[in-house]
Amino acid sequence: MGPLSPTRTMRLWGPRSLGVALGVFMTIGFALQLWGGPFQRRLPGLQLRHSWASTPGPAVPSCLPRQRLVFLKTHKSGSSSVLSLLHRYGDRHGLRFALPARYQFGYPKLFQASRVKGYRPQGGGTQSPFHILCHHMRFNLKEVRSVEGVDRTGERWAHACSQDHQGRRPQAWRLPRHPLTQELGMGATKVLQVMPSDSFFFSIVRDPAALARSAFSYYKSTSSAFRKSPSLAAFLDNPRAFYQPGARGDHYARNLLWFDFGLPFPPEMRTKRGNPHPPRDPNPPQLPSGVGLRAHTLDPNALFHPVPTAADGHSQTSSAAFLDLRSSSFIQWNLAWLDSVFDLVLVAEYFDESLVLLADALCWGLDDVVGFMHNAQAGGGQGGSAVGDGGLTAEDRQLSARARAWNNLDWALYVHFNRSLWARIKQYGQSRLDSAVAELRARREALAKHCLVGGEALDPKYITDRRFRPFQFGSGKVLGYVLQSGLSLQDQEECERLATPELQYKDKLDAKQFPPTVSVPLKTSRLPSP
Repeated sequence: MGPLSPTRTMRLWGPRSLGVALGVFMTIGFALQLWGGPFQRRLPGLQLRHSWASTPGPAVPSCLPRQRLVFLKTHKSGSSSVLSLLHRYGDRHGLRFALPARYQFGYPKLFQASRVKGYRPQGGGTQSPFHILCHHMRFNLKEVRSVEGVDRTGERWAHACSQDHQGRRPQAWRLPRHPLTQELGMGATKVLQVMPSDSFFFSIVRDPAALARSAFSYYKSTSSAFRKSPSLAAFLDNPRAFYQPGARGDHYARNLLWFDFGLPFPPEMRTKRGNPHPPRDPNPPQLPSGVGLRAHTLDPNALFHPVPTAADGHSQTSSAAFLDLRSSSFIQWNLAWLDSVFDLVLVAEYFDESLVLLADALCWGLDDVVGFMHNAQAGGGQGGSAVGDGGLTAEDRQLSARARAWNNLDWALYVHFNRSLWARIKQYGQSRLDSAVAELRARREALAKHCLVGGEALDPKYITDRRFRPFQFGSGKVLGYVLQSGLSLQDQEECERLATPELQYKDKLDAKQFPPTVSVPLKTSRLPSP
């Protein structure tokens, strides 16, 4: 039987049969477009933008992304991972960073606007505005933010400070000005500084017990107190034997978060020599076994009862009730001021939940806050697990209690912002948050499998590409990443952004904003031969 002619084919199939076949082919083609992900090697989750709305919303977003950002990068609190997100976002969107000449803004000195590379004060010529300020500094508001017209920070602080943690107005509290607010002045006009007055201010804090473990390992050679102590347990057993206020690097050894926030210390902690008796250490609230810290269940007044150290050998009495009351008022006074300045403070132990809230506050997409952990030490980690002493030995629980007691200002600061985080979560919606966190973690896992050899952070000995080898400091190894081979050009670029450590990324942004100038040699007449 010979081949069918076109006329015979039409007779066999007929118009209806041809219509059915055409419909089948169109359906298959449409399905392949919908399922393009499995058939095209591309980064999961980085090609599609999703709204943060709990239900499908309109195609046009209801808010504009915030792109004027000030991130206070605190030490040993998971801040390098947040910095990586900001580097990536700013790089992708062509934003201008306020960069230090090297890698920090003169830390541990207070931040000065003059340390920003390319910064010109008002009247010093035109300059493009900065979008992001995010590298290590000791916070100094009057040098960070421009006050265009009238500054309302003092008024916001006064309102925050006029209520206690339960929203009640204290009866006999005459509110003095905060020293940092007084420098700005209530309603005063200031010259232009680094960042616009409408910038979004945020930071991150960590449980002082976990922070102390990480800081002791990382700054062992930097802090004189840590260097003299054989172990963290020995240091916390009798910290006064090692710690001396004002000694080189000893700001790493006590209340490091408080120091990074640029807050004033009480007079008892400012003594340079002799180290007289500091304020009585508070008794940190004991956490139920296996239960994470949810600060709205804690009474902040419980922070300010004295607790013994091993060196004391006995419980301190409560005879210095005035001292405890004064310390409590001093701390709450400073925390209220921070509330008036910072729009959001993340919590390392609830890192993913914090990222969801950050994306919501900035009107960013989920993809903008999906990233890898950076500057984590082998065997350590940065955040990621709720605060709780369940599963720890009695010795470790005692160590945690002593670390929180010694870092009493940091503990008060941590409890305060942990409480504010959970208040924000309640407003956001727990079920909505759980869904967003699950999606964020799924995307991170998919990206790790796609981009990284082994799908996780590796020992630095396996990282031969210097672009991705993190700076090694302290006694622990700082982990990094190795990229998969065979990635497409687009995927390679995005995976490199995800894996690049903070120092190398800062150098990359620096070269992008301040490209090296090529000097052209002047033409000179050729000298005659002798």
